[in-house]
Parts: sequence; C-alpha cells; structure tokens
Amino acid sequence: MNHILVVDDEASIRDLLAEFFRKRGYKVSTASNPKEALSLTDSVPLNLVILDVLLDDKDGMEVLEDIKEKHPNLPVIIMTGIGYDEELLKEARDKGAAGYLSKTLPLDQLLMEVHRILNHFK
Repeated sequence: MNHILVVDDEASIRDLLAEFFRKRGYKVSTASNPKEALSLTDSVPLNLVILDVLLDDKDGMEVLEDIKEKHPNLPVIIMTGIGYDEELLKEARDKGAAGYLSKTLPLDQLLMEVHRILNHFK
C-alpha cells in the first residue's frame, strides 16, 4: 500500500486530502508544519509527499529542499493555492519536485498526477 504524506497548514485542506486518498486505498499521514513533515519523512517509509508551497513558518520550497537533501528519491508534489505560476513551477522543478499542482484543480486531476508519479518512481 502506498503511503502519502500531506503537508498543509490549513486543517480543512489536510483533512480533505487525507480522507480523499484513504478512500482510494492509500495510507495517509499528515503534517501541519515543516518540523512535523521533516520528522515524518525521517521516521516513516513514504512513497510520496504532497507539500503546500505556502506554510505558516517556512516556505514550502525550503521544505522541498530539506526533504530532497535527505531523501533524494522521495517524490514530492508541490501544491499551491495561488494558481499556475511559471516562475514557481520552474523553481519547484529545479529543486527536485516531481509535480506541481494548483489547489483549485479537481481532486480527480490530483489523483491522476499521484498515480503518474507513483508509477514513474516504482
């Protein structure tokens, strides 16, 4: 069973995504801040991280760098509430993100991206 970590400081988004993926057969852990996220990536075998780009106490891009430094083969999807941003997309890719999605996309599109990335990283 694939294990996904959802990192978002908004409880409603975190809970929605966790429930959505659990109902589709995934094991899901959640983190509300970078410290929790990094602790989980170090202590729990994960297959994928879905990471919000705007977190309360640290920029998601910095968290992406921290994750990729310790776990270079762990795929990370950057998620943003600000819509599509070419500059942000380029920065995310440069720092090792496997995907980049807007929170405004339908959940089915997020699910397709998760499937694509998990199949690619098997």
